[in-house]
Amino acid sequence: MAGESFNFTMSSEEDLSCSICHEVFKEPVVLSCSHSFCRDCLKSWWREKPTQECPVCKRRSSKSDPPLNRALRNLCEAYVQQREQKTPEEQVCRVHSERLKLFCLTDQQPVCVVCRDSKIHEDHRFRPIVEAAQDLRDELDKSLLPLKKNLQKAKDFKEMFDKIASHIKNQHQHTELQIQAEFKKLHQFLVEEEESRMKTLREEEEQKTHRMKDKMAAVSREIEALSESIRATEEQLRAPDVSFLLQYKAAVERVQRCPLLEEEEPQLGPEAHIDQAKHLGNLTFNIWTNMKRLVQFTPVILNPNRAEYVVLSDDLTNGGAVFGSEVFDSGSHSWDVEVGDNKKWVLAVMTDPCVEGFKKEDVEIWVMGFSDGKYEAVHNKDGISLKLVSKPLKPLKRIRVRLDFDKREVSFYDLDTNTHIHTFTQISQKKLSPLFGGKDKYPIRILPQKI
Repeated sequence: MAGESFNFTMSSEEDLSCSICHEVFKEPVVLSCSHSFCRDCLKSWWREKPTQECPVCKRRSSKSDPPLNRALRNLCEAYVQQREQKTPEEQVCRVHSERLKLFCLTDQQPVCVVCRDSKIHEDHRFRPIVEAAQDLRDELDKSLLPLKKNLQKAKDFKEMFDKIASHIKNQHQHTELQIQAEFKKLHQFLVEEEESRMKTLREEEEQKTHRMKDKMAAVSREIEALSESIRATEEQLRAPDVSFLLQYKAAVERVQRCPLLEEEEPQLGPEAHIDQAKHLGNLTFNIWTNMKRLVQFTPVILNPNRAEYVVLSDDLTNGGAVFGSEVFDSGSHSWDVEVGDNKKWVLAVMTDPCVEGFKKEDVEIWVMGFSDGKYEAVHNKDGISLKLVSKPLKPLKRIRVRLDFDKREVSFYDLDTNTHIHTFTQISQKKLSPLFGGKDKYPIRILPQKI
């Protein structure tokens, strides 16, 4: 093999190692089954066995003195030579300057053959470096399994957070549009309200200004007539006596024909002026009162963040299988629900699962529901189903739910007939959330209350 160069990979030593001694082959012989072993290792193995079988495949050898595997020997010699030339310093024993071929299981460190026989490693257990490395690789690889699981879990969390971040952005855009739309309605209402009030003010100003102009024209005519009478009479007064006396009677009649104005100023009254009190008095309150026809108040709003796979209306009052956004822990509250023609629905209050420290065993729910043509009232802890009406004469369409914390009661009423349906008593005093559920194409709807 002189003149040849070999480029051995990291796995070459294992490929060129005897499976008996785990060292690089020394005088390798080949059996008829094509497996090779060190000559001395094979002889030692056969001395302990009754038959001359292969240590690997157990096939019986036809020759007691197997031939030398020259090609393998040349490869091994070249490998050993190259290894001795390029053996890294870290793979050589610092004490004996021998190659580190063994691993001390007791001290958990690589050692050379001389170290194995030294006093410091007396009674220690050893493994070939290749075996030990593989075992420890397997052990380390197993220790990575929890980390890999955590990594995958972290990736899943990141994916979930990315989706939530994207959803938050969509929520912002949608909510922004809704807010803008609602303010646009309010702005439009205020513009129309302003125009209406300005028109009324303008019409009153025009009407009363026209009236004043009529009065001013009449007074102007009187001034002109009086001025003419005074001028003519004063001219008559300057006439000679005979002419004066001849025209005296006519002059008196002319003076008497002119009506005299009252000595006091005319009393026009407050109606002659702009009624500012009517236009400005409680202006914002009156505008707000008119605005009430544009707005509505719903005592319970559905919570889109706790409504999976449910489409809610833009004003968050229509939907199904969803929690209310309110959480109650005191006082008296009521809300009206239109269940319509749903074939299956539930109205309930339950202990709020979003409260910090909430446990699964803390769940309590008080339900009024309709399914399979029957109405039921159920409390989960009692596990009792109370049949209310099997075949009602008139299906329930609108239901009022009333929650009273002081009395620890939740009651249900038929809103159309104003009749009591059922009351749960001794309910929990923990925080409670409204719950709504509907399965049909007709969504349940929270009805607005009168303001």
